[in-house]
Amino acid sequence: MKRYLILLEETGTGYSAYSPDLPGCIATGATEIEVKQKMREAIESHVAGLQEQGESIPEPLSSSSCVELRS
Repeated sequence: MKRYLILLEETGTGYSAYSPDLPGCIATGATEIEVKQKMREAIESHVAGLQEQGESIPEPLSSSSCVELRS
């Protein structure tokens, strides 16, 4: 099983998401839960499309971390 990092951003109308390891794979949704589900579907579709075209599937290489600032 591969685990791809997705980044969520709040927008003026809901949320958007993308995966740094899968260029062009994006999703939007009204809620955080919705955009996560849509992103899962987008990744599945993206990977299936790459496989159908005989292209290699990018390895998930991105990770995340938070930086705490003292105020």
